[in-house]
Amino acid sequence: MTITKEQKNEIIGEFKRGDGDTGSPEVQIAILTTRINSLTEHMRKHKKDFSTRRGLLAMVSRRRRLLDYVRHKDPQRYLDIIGRLGIRK
Repeated sequence: MTITKEQKNEIIGEFKRGDGDTGSPEVQIAILTTRINSLTEHMRKHKKDFSTRRGLLAMVSRRRRLLDYVRHKDPQRYLDIIGRLGIRK
């Protein structure tokens, strides 16, 4: 359900914008997407886990807000990030 430190570092390395970048919107969106995909698989097996469902919905909302921010600031970056992550819009 959670991502390991190695997975997180790999995601940061793939989506970072600069050398010391660990918190740009792109990195945050990529990490959230990985966690959302993991929890989605968990929810397919455990349909009545409502506390996990609530956390999953919160993560989806946070990712949506970050995507809206990126779309407002730079539409091309928005299109790039949803293309790379395979998020439908």
